[in-house]
Amino acid sequence: MAKIIIVDDSRILRKILNATLTEAGHEIVGEAGNGEEVLKLLEGCVPDLITLDITMPVMDGLTALKLIKEKYPSIKVVMVSAAGQKNKVMEALKAGASDFLQKPFEPEDVKRVVYKLV
Repeated sequence: MAKIIIVDDSRILRKILNATLTEAGHEIVGEAGNGEEVLKLLEGCVPDLITLDITMPVMDGLTALKLIKEKYPSIKVVMVSAAGQKNKVMEALKAGASDFLQKPFEPEDVKRVVYKLV
């Protein structure tokens, strides 16, 4: 299955995504708490897919997405957004995001989106 990096400033959400995606047969090759951390991870490992939170400290998901797509255009990126972030989701899709998940989400939603992309 896919090699995936999970990026979210919430440790709990990273744990939930990790468990859900691992259960679905994917390999989690890294986790990060902000955009800067994922860019450092990408220097040593290029995954098939990244789940990327929009709102994070240090470097937000939209900024990270643009840098990721510029340097690694083949990586699929699924944006993770809270309710009420429709404008940011639309901006992310225009910037190259492959899909998005809205919090709160069900494990089946995560599996369906990832399965569709990899």
